Amino acid sequence: MSVVADHPGVSTLVGTPKEIQARLGRSQADRVLVLAFDHIKPNVFAALAENFTNVASSMFEVLLERQDRESLERLAEVLVPRSPPSPRLLKEASMLVQARKAVLESGDWLTAAHIAQLAGLSTRNPSAQPNKWKKQGQIFAISHGGIDYFPGYGLDADAGFRPLKSLAKVIEVFAGHKDGWGMAYWFRSENGFLGGKRPQDQLASAPQRVIAAAEDEIQEVAHA
Repeated sequence: MSVVADHPGVSTLVGTPKEIQARLGRSQADRVLVLAFDHIKPNVFAALAENFTNVASSMFEVLLERQDRESLERLAEVLVPRSPPSPRLLKEASMLVQARKAVLESGDWLTAAHIAQLAGLSTRNPSAQPNKWKKQGQIFAISHGGIDYFPGYGLDADAGFRPLKSLAKVIEVFAGHKDGWGMAYWFRSENGFLGGKRPQDQLASAPQRVIAAAEDEIQEVAHA
């Protein structure tokens, strides 16, 4: 057994049920919150333990300042699922995190301020025009940390960094099927219809093929 973290007023114990019982027998704590997992991989369990510890300790300090015991109880209810997450769910969550991380770290994404600078747009309200393009279906965005990021490969450098017309066609094809993140995954993935090339690399040079690849993607989903 190990102590993942020990903060004033809150500590986290990790181990087998017998190890935890032995430690709790000597504990002077007023309240104990227990999370039990069946058949979970050690690395996944360690990551969950660390995350829960950081959240619990941070929120506990805030709640102590407010002297709000009811809020603490509600926090416990929110943090603890009705049943432990299944290994399948944990695996899917891990894959989603890795996929989003790969997209964000690709260097293909621009904020509205970046686009305004490249396109020579108004800097007073740099998000106005990109958001207008998004609303009109000319470009899409992914949201992370409350900020919209737009695909740089969707802009036409020869046309003053305005959205490529082919991008609007692809967005139209995917309407109701893929959100911003879904399109981001599709654009950066190798595509069999395009001979193993990524749609984002072909959007400007072979727009009709990319549009056809998007239509093929939807047809495959419809017949799946």
